[in-house]
Amino acid sequence: MTALNGDVILERFRHPRHFGELPAPDATHEDVNPLCGDRLRVEVRLGGEAEAAIEAVRFQGDACAIAIASADLLAEMAEGQHPGAAARIEREAILRALGTTIRTSRLGCVMLPLTALRGALANLGGTRGPAMAGGGADRAAGPLPGREGVEGGADR
Repeated sequence: MTALNGDVILERFRHPRHFGELPAPDATHEDVNPLCGDRLRVEVRLGGEAEAAIEAVRFQGDACAIAIASADLLAEMAEGQHPGAAARIEREAILRALGTTIRTSRLGCVMLPLTALRGALANLGGTRGPAMAGGGADRAAGPLPGREGVEGGADR
């Protein structure tokens, strides 16, 4: 990764806009990349109406720069979308937004946030969630290793 091409990754890793917890999320899902040990939890809150769009997405966890940057970009892409549309966001959209070439061995870092978001959306259930299968295993809610000293992540 060159300095120029890695600018998006470094900026989103150092100053993520969507890092943190949501008060009263409608759905939460945590997933782990078993190859490297990266762990992310994604929280989703919908608007109040019956056919609500995603109002807010936040993530937290202990992960590499590529996974954190991908999670931050994905949260931005998903906010304002209906759950079914957000569940259909593709890996290629995140790769384009990262603005650099990601080695094949690191594509799991890009997929981890996507799998966690899809799992959270599947956990919505009922008429509010998308008709799709979830990602990794659900985890009990509890504290995750954080990123002490990271700017951003405040609820809007």
